[in-house]
Amino acid sequence: MDAMKDLIQRYQHKRISLVEAGVTRHRSIFNGLKALAEGQRDAQLSRPEVVIIHDAVRPFVEEDILLKVVTAAKEHGAAGAVRPLVSTVISPDADGCLDHSLERARHRASEMPQAFLFDVIYEAYQQCSDYDLEFGTECLQLALKYCHIKAKLVEGSPDLWKVTYKRDLYAAESIIKERISEQIHIVMDTKEDEEHIGHHFEEMLKNELNHVKVTSGSLCHPGRDLQQIILEQCYNFICVNVKTSEFEETQKLLDVLTESNISILYPVVVISVHFLDHKSVPIGQKMENLMQIREFAKEVKKRNILLCGLLIYCPQEKQKLQDSLRRGAIIIATLIKERNSGLIGQLLVA
Repeated sequence: MDAMKDLIQRYQHKRISLVEAGVTRHRSIFNGLKALAEGQRDAQLSRPEVVIIHDAVRPFVEEDILLKVVTAAKEHGAAGAVRPLVSTVISPDADGCLDHSLERARHRASEMPQAFLFDVIYEAYQQCSDYDLEFGTECLQLALKYCHIKAKLVEGSPDLWKVTYKRDLYAAESIIKERISEQIHIVMDTKEDEEHIGHHFEEMLKNELNHVKVTSGSLCHPGRDLQQIILEQCYNFICVNVKTSEFEETQKLLDVLTESNISILYPVVVISVHFLDHKSVPIGQKMENLMQIREFAKEVKKRNILLCGLLIYCPQEKQKLQDSLRRGAIIIATLIKERNSGLIGQLLVA
């Protein structure tokens, strides 16, 4: 319990109540149901119409699956997600030889989440035997056995697999990286001239990253402009600095992200983009001015924010400019996808 309380506090989770676990899966579930039935005031629990049972080892459940099993449970009394079997199930005899096998097409793998009318599943657990509580694994079966409720089976998504072995952790991390790389928010002072290079770069990003949701906004009213983006759990930000002060916009963005605490759950990538005009200062001097990004990066790394810089050379010739912007877009796509912490504080050149 202390470890769970620490996790809730560290990651600032809300509306979570803890119940003492049992020695088996079913005893733990029963303890949770009893807590809901008793409506503990200090834990702000109340008896619900429908209860969802889910495994922490299946972290990628989609909202639409939850909606489907809840809707089906309201109609049928119980419902659960299932997936097709990928391997044939066989039964050995006492000598360890094949006794028989199941026809794979006729069977399904039971997954989570599962949903029940509360009164149905609570009554089932109140009636079930000690053997069920000690050795049972299937909640839907308890509803059928003790309440005669035939659960509706809902086709689940491939992402409902269990994180069981150590190698599964790498697969889970890969899925997380892929998902959080699907949205990028561009921050830029929209009061600037629409013909400014920053707006051309934004269009290039949208064209090159056509598989990514690209949104944009300003920091004029950061509390309003970024609130919805942060609520959507966007973990990738590009700050296009178009003002005289090289890091003014980037610093504002970092302040907003730090206050939001979005990086508590997973690292946020921030790419500070700067432009080197063909009539501007020499590239060496420009890079030297921008190297203070290292100090920014060290500071925000403490808050789980990964900051790096991108300097884009802007030649006068249109085709060369397009090529330069395209290289910048490719670099950004790579940075966000790989989330390479080794590039923290670095200034890359396109």
